[in-house]
Amino acid sequence: MASSNKGVLQAAGAMGFATLLSRIMGLVREQVFAIIFGAGNLTDAFNVAFRIPNLLRDLFAEGAMSTALVPTFTRARVEEGDRRAWRVAGLVFRVLFFTVSALSLLGILFAPQLVRLYASAFIQIPGKFELTVLMTRVMFPFFPLVACAAAFMGILNSCGIFFLPAFASALFNLTSVLVGIACSEFLMHWGSSWGIQPIVGMAVGVVAGGAVQAVCQVPSLYRNGYHWEGKRLEDPPWNQDIRLKKMLWMMIPGTIGLAATQVNLLVNTILATSQGPGAVSWLNYAFRLMQFPIGIFGVSLASATLPRLSEQWARQDIQGVSQTLIHSMRSVFAVNLPASVGLAVLGYPIIELLFQYGRFHSTDTKATASALAMYAIGLTAYSGVKVLVPACYALGNTRLPVISSFLAVAVTIILNLAMVKPFGYWGLALGTSVAAIVNVLFLLGSVRVLIRERGGEFSFSFLFRGFLEYLAVALTMGVICGLTRQYFFSFIYMHRFGLLVGRALELVFLFSEGLFVVILIARMFHLPETIEVIDLFKEKFRNKLRRSST
Repeated sequence: MASSNKGVLQAAGAMGFATLLSRIMGLVREQVFAIIFGAGNLTDAFNVAFRIPNLLRDLFAEGAMSTALVPTFTRARVEEGDRRAWRVAGLVFRVLFFTVSALSLLGILFAPQLVRLYASAFIQIPGKFELTVLMTRVMFPFFPLVACAAAFMGILNSCGIFFLPAFASALFNLTSVLVGIACSEFLMHWGSSWGIQPIVGMAVGVVAGGAVQAVCQVPSLYRNGYHWEGKRLEDPPWNQDIRLKKMLWMMIPGTIGLAATQVNLLVNTILATSQGPGAVSWLNYAFRLMQFPIGIFGVSLASATLPRLSEQWARQDIQGVSQTLIHSMRSVFAVNLPASVGLAVLGYPIIELLFQYGRFHSTDTKATASALAMYAIGLTAYSGVKVLVPACYALGNTRLPVISSFLAVAVTIILNLAMVKPFGYWGLALGTSVAAIVNVLFLLGSVRVLIRERGGEFSFSFLFRGFLEYLAVALTMGVICGLTRQYFFSFIYMHRFGLLVGRALELVFLFSEGLFVVILIARMFHLPETIEVIDLFKEKFRNKLRRSST
């Protein structure tokens, strides 16, 4: 079983490295926004406009579709062979593309109504509502492109290909930045004569990035066995294909659950837009930073775990399923608890280094850091949900994610409505984090019941002990880094380093110190998951050195 867990970590490591590149490019994209457009009406309009097609992407593509597609493809391959599995994949690609394209056309047509639903407060500010509608229409073609990219990613993950699909997201960010800057520069010179704001160029960049993200994965699909194939005599009509029908039925509960999440996001967006100019942008910048560790390890670990769980469940290896899940959750604790404390303690210098230039001011840094600290409370829970929801699909249960989603939505809405008045915009981030904690606890208890019903054993005590161990490591690291920052901050400016160099030196030192503390404690107390992650990194580093020396 140790080799099995190592395989999951290696796959997660490959995805994590590619996702790291993607997140770095994503931060570059956010930096471009912060420097050029700041955190005001223009960025608020862009964020709401991008959120509408992106929420549909979450609803119909990366959420329910991906978690239903991977188990369906894996079971078809195990039970009926490669040819049948690829036939199912091809049907999914076609049905998905035509369905989401139709929805995209409707979104373009009804963009004013959608924007009014999400951000009616924008109507009170001259030009803000109209700009949001325009960018929503420009970005809607992003939806079918990225939906296909998500389907391609799920199939490639099922084939054991993890790096390229995750790296496709980096290409999306890179393309959206380059094309967006070029188009914005063009509109700065010529857009005024057409009544078009330069920020619309960034919306064009999003569509170009979605196209690159989808197209770059197609050659790998063909190399791994996919090819366009017409219907054979023995094949049922596409609308009668049993595997396709089962996958679509699996998607329905997940889509309902995600629809509840969209209601939650709708309420949060309405509440955020009521908090004045900048609130939507502050929350967006903070959430992007919080997504950094989730994307690098949480999503990567979930994507690497899902095919293995699907195969173990198909072979009725119940104890293997239990051990894989426990190991994955302890790995989540090992990485994300220190990351959450690090973001809470070092949020201000991180945001200061990344964004506080141009039109992004110190007041924006303080506001974003407050939101980030609140989001960081739920970071580990977010990553745990990313692992457990696909696990439920792999175990053949589509009901639990729906129930957990409705539970999380109800808790979030109640807390956010209660917190937004006394705490303002950052109360929304806190309510979202508490709801994520409730969600992950419910899913853990439900998965344990599901495994025990099949005769397996899911050790809560071993899992809880791991949580306490890694929480102690994280808090120790946070205290040391927090105390060090008070001295180091004054040291940097006492010696009058340049602004950028001083900020970078401070953060590099504190990050290195935190990493050293985590590694030292893990080695001293023999914490296995941290040691495995460290050893995996060292092994990859040695392999790269060997390849470069030959």
